[in-house]
Amino acid sequence: MGLDFRVAFGRTVDGEDWVLRIPRRPDVLARAEVEGRLLDLVRPRLDVAVPDWQVRSEELIAYPLLPGEPGLSLTAEGGVTWTVPQDSRVYAAALGDLLAQLHAVDADAAARTGVEVLEPHALRPRRHADLERVAAHFSIAPALRERWEQWLADDALWPDHTVLTHGEIYPAHTLVRDERITAVLDWTTAAVTDPATDLMFLASSAPQEVFEVALEHYTAGGGRPWPRIAEHCAAMLSASPLAYGLYALETGEEEHRAAAAAALDPPTES
Repeated sequence: MGLDFRVAFGRTVDGEDWVLRIPRRPDVLARAEVEGRLLDLVRPRLDVAVPDWQVRSEELIAYPLLPGEPGLSLTAEGGVTWTVPQDSRVYAAALGDLLAQLHAVDADAAARTGVEVLEPHALRPRRHADLERVAAHFSIAPALRERWEQWLADDALWPDHTVLTHGEIYPAHTLVRDERITAVLDWTTAAVTDPATDLMFLASSAPQEVFEVALEHYTAGGGRPWPRIAEHCAAMLSASPLAYGLYALETGEEEHRAAAAAALDPPTES
């Protein structure tokens, strides 16, 4: 189940398994067009599989099931099941290799697919604009706002380059076998932007030495980390409620608005 698509699985009369994505709202269709073009761009450039949309319409997107199983899944009770241990060096190495390939994709070619493109000098102004927009509609806890403003003001935390990113690459969007990544799902949030976007989940969920394994492989493959990338990743992940606030404003759905409000101004313990 996703925020933008309902997802189901089917099997053809020949026994082939397929994934069926059904749009939840009309506004996701334009983004899906961009996502489809991006998949065509990255597919031959990555050593892992990505969806091959063989059915594309306003009512349905469908593609053959990709190899592997999700690195993370949710239980019916809302709990988390990890297929890959959070301290897996094998997974970290595979992620570093994958991101080196993805971040090397030509940004101009990515721009022609229609994904958003941000130059390095635009990263902080965009984040600041997002903060102000969310603050105009939601209450933000003072401690959170102070942390985010300090992050925006610290020149040394920010990269001097942007790359093509997946946008939400974490275990639930990676399929694995034997802790190695076999496929990457859900490219809706892809953009040319801050490289840390694709590293922040691992940086915040894995031990430091495991994150360093990913950085070693990322660097060996041509990736360009910077000295304070781990701090930057942590600050970026802490700002995730801002992204949810923007999503709630975009959809206008009360369920998302209530969840965003709780994340932006969580109750304090008495």
